[in-house]
Amino acid sequence: MNTTLLFLNAIGPEMILVFFAILLLFGGKKIPELMRGIGKGIREFNTAKGSLEKELKDGMKEEEDREKREREIREQRDRDARELAELREREARRQKEESFITRNDD
Repeated sequence: MNTTLLFLNAIGPEMILVFFAILLLFGGKKIPELMRGIGKGIREFNTAKGSLEKELKDGMKEEEDREKREREIREQRDRDARELAELREREARRQKEESFITRNDD
């Protein structure tokens, strides 16, 4: 008797009522079919959830890769601009020195 009361307290009277309602609505022969359908639905849901998560992760990775490539291009462009400025500066100094040398030769 104590084990029966313990079992009733563990699952609660509401759950027993739900079990009886399912048994009355679907009958003993339909319950396994119902459970298979629920299992299949859960499996399909998990599959769809997994594919959605994969698509989101792939999209985020593509976005990160695109941002990384853009950052590398900007950095290369900045390096090229600094190098060009240095070359122009050197050329200007060389021309000044050349004009100074040619003036002194005259």
